[in-house]
Amino acid sequence: MRGRRRHYEQHKETARALVYARIAFFNQTGAFPVRRVAIRNQKTRWGSCSKLGNLNFHYKLAFLPSTVADYVIVHELCHLHEFNHSIRFWTLVEAMLPDYRALKQELSRQARVLR
Repeated sequence: MRGRRRHYEQHKETARALVYARIAFFNQTGAFPVRRVAIRNQKTRWGSCSKLGNLNFHYKLAFLPSTVADYVIVHELCHLHEFNHSIRFWTLVEAMLPDYRALKQELSRQARVLR
């Protein structure tokens, strides 16, 4: 357990820098009202979004291919407008990442590798 905690502590700031940079890139218009961003060592999720506009991301995003990390970040940003997985939500995701379906599949493959 201590090794896992150490790994998290060593890499969380790298993940934080990545997440903030990519949020700035995808949110250039300011359309996504992000309140707070947290980097966590979550057990089962790559990211999550609260109704208050808080975003949480797994620190291991830093180890994913950049396009796959972008998918996770865009996915959570889109939840700031559509707090569900409706067709409107996926339309928002697709507008930002036209190849999101392939990236979603790659995320599943990467998840098995990183565990």
